[in-house]
Amino acid sequence: MKPLEKFLKKQGSHLAARAGPGAGGQLPRRQSVSKILLPGFLKEPPEEEPPEGGTETPGDGRWLELRPSDSALRSPTSFSSEELSPGGGGGGEAPLSPESVPTCCWAPLAEPESPDRLLGRLLERLGGDPTAPHGHGCGADLLLDDIVLTHSLFLPTEQFLHQLHQHFITASTIPSPSCWKEGEAMHRKRAVLVILLHFLETYKGILQEEEKAGKVIKDLYLLIMKDSSLYHKLEDEILKLHQLVETVELKVTEENHPPSKQVKPLFRHFRRIDSCLQTRVAFRGSDEIFCRVYMPDHSYVTIRSRLSASVQDILTSVTEKLQYSDEQPTREEALILVAVASSGEKSVLQPNEECVFTTLGINSHLFACTKDTFPSLVPLPDEVQVSPGDTEIHRVEAEDVANHLTAFHWELFRCVHELEFVDYVFHGERGRRETANLELLLQRCSEVQHWVATEVMLCESLGKRAHLLKKFIKIAAVCKQNQDMLTFYAVVIGLNNAPVSRLRLTWEKLPGKFKNLFRKFENLTDPCRNHKSYREVLSRMKPPIIPFVPLILKDLTFLHEASKTLVDGLVNVEKLHSVAEKVRTIRKCRSRPLSLEMESSPQQLQTKAYVRQFQVIDNQNLLFELSHKLESNSQ
Repeated sequence: MKPLEKFLKKQGSHLAARAGPGAGGQLPRRQSVSKILLPGFLKEPPEEEPPEGGTETPGDGRWLELRPSDSALRSPTSFSSEELSPGGGGGGEAPLSPESVPTCCWAPLAEPESPDRLLGRLLERLGGDPTAPHGHGCGADLLLDDIVLTHSLFLPTEQFLHQLHQHFITASTIPSPSCWKEGEAMHRKRAVLVILLHFLETYKGILQEEEKAGKVIKDLYLLIMKDSSLYHKLEDEILKLHQLVETVELKVTEENHPPSKQVKPLFRHFRRIDSCLQTRVAFRGSDEIFCRVYMPDHSYVTIRSRLSASVQDILTSVTEKLQYSDEQPTREEALILVAVASSGEKSVLQPNEECVFTTLGINSHLFACTKDTFPSLVPLPDEVQVSPGDTEIHRVEAEDVANHLTAFHWELFRCVHELEFVDYVFHGERGRRETANLELLLQRCSEVQHWVATEVMLCESLGKRAHLLKKFIKIAAVCKQNQDMLTFYAVVIGLNNAPVSRLRLTWEKLPGKFKNLFRKFENLTDPCRNHKSYREVLSRMKPPIIPFVPLILKDLTFLHEASKTLVDGLVNVEKLHSVAEKVRTIRKCRSRPLSLEMESSPQQLQTKAYVRQFQVIDNQNLLFELSHKLESNSQ
């Protein structure tokens, strides 16, 4: 069992008996080859104390009822973004774009609506008060943000935009419907424009991957630009729309071929010093990468592939490469694609699976083989070679390592689009969109905790090992000071990894001051009472913050499984609001830029390169073997 999974399972073991009837269902998303991403404990509910004097939420798995504002005790997942986000309610930080989302009270719809009618109700709410800013009624901005963030749970994006397009055409019809009041057509056009602007602000950067949705937006954009009645009253909004459409590159015609893209580095064996030192940018499904696909004899072919390529596309590229090799006559049987971990675990990938590159484990590799040669697959030899001795960690300062870790993880965190969190958890319910950046961030979290264990296991000297424990505790302390809770958690989990924690002689040599400090860190990461200690510390922090991302996914998973999105064909708007509130906490964490003072000396560049390309052992059995060699009699 991997350390992060083991740590998170602690809170699930004593809750299993209390899990509700619907708590044990499997998440409706494809199984990741890297099991660290969403461990099984997520299927169990958080531990909550019973409310005092409040009405208990029904556990029938249907409607998610929000507690009234005067409830004495609430679950952390029901707190608003101002309450649960870093900085509390009085931080005064402006949220990240979309900037139009206010902190007003959320006003739900009077009654549930079907997916086809919900957008119409939103337009009525947005255009209901012409004297309000942008024509919005009370709470309409927050309801707008809720629906834009979560509409894909009940309505595909293309269909959502088609409905918006149709509403604009209806508002442009002359004469207007008899049931409309005077001026209502203009208010509805304005509401459509407001929704489109907010949609583009939220989705920019990922719309390039959705060609059908982009075509609908272009059609709606042309309709709005041709409507002369909008220019006089909405000149600023029209100009903003024009800028946003150009930003997301929706005006590129089919005959204009985009320039060739630079291949991005993704895997360890293709990382060069110059590429790992560059600032990380977000991956998109259309990005091209290089990948090695190995044969049973450990020979390999290098292919150039889209990140979102299916398994069948990868196999086709491999087959084409093999046609030019001398071994081609022996490969007449159809190939299958297999992910092989360093532990020897093998997973056959299905032909229709997509985006498999970012779901691979830390030291996993892709193998192409026939069904007959599948049993003979073994990990690459270089994945299990161990060379004990002093590594780079012994030559660098703890503060420098911690600062470079925070800087790198901030880059990775900024690359994750907020909608990837929703798509990752609600994948099976709402359709396909890549979550590559989130999966890479989760993989990095796993990599850091294995890095801690690896460095300790490779240190043969007892005195140096104790000094190394001291250095890792310092790194965790600096990361906590930097408000990098992701790295903080990963380092603490790595030190709690069984091969490390069993080294009794090593821990006994640790000074008492650091023993007490590490004990405080363990209390902070204690999952009791739904991570109460961590949430309290997080609520006192102000942006920029790197939160512990697996806990955000856990909260979203509970929201997903606690109630249905559609009940009797009606949209559970309260559930959408709770999901959107969780996403807004991510915005709050990133609402200010990270600023760390670091030198640009050659030594710092060397530390930066070391931090960004760890060489780790992710085979738990091998870590245990090394641990027993260091201290055979430790308990």
